[in-house]
Amino acid sequence: MIEGVTFKKLIKHCDDRGTFMEILRDDEHLLECFGQLSASLSYPGVIKAFHYHQHQDDLWYFPVGNAQVVLHDLRSDSPTIGKTAVYYMGEENPSLLLIPKGVAHGYRVLGEKPAMIVYVTSRSYNPEEPDEKRIPYDDPAIGFSWETQYR
Repeated sequence: MIEGVTFKKLIKHCDDRGTFMEILRDDEHLLECFGQLSASLSYPGVIKAFHYHQHQDDLWYFPVGNAQVVLHDLRSDSPTIGKTAVYYMGEENPSLLLIPKGVAHGYRVLGEKPAMIVYVTSRSYNPEEPDEKRIPYDDPAIGFSWETQYR
């Protein structure tokens, strides 16, 4: 586990009419404030990693497809600095992930269909001063292998 990260399993209610699932509630106080809601679709096998923010927190949800999400704690004042954590999210594991500022994050699309991520940030994107710091997906300082581990 990485300090400040919250992983919330989502509960799907099913009946003969279909399904219902709460994703995010204001009384959970996961974000300090609402900034922006965005969505992105990525194709099978795509790796989008790594980046981090200095001023915003992210909440990630994958309503379509499945993804391997990787976090790496870069915060110098964190008790979990240098730790890496992996989460499996998507249709097979409906969940919500809070990623605090200063934690590098990325994902790999799993399976044979695209994955869609819907995410909320605590600040709106500013193209004049983007809060996006990039790190290569294969950065040796993180040392994460994106290869599927056959067991």
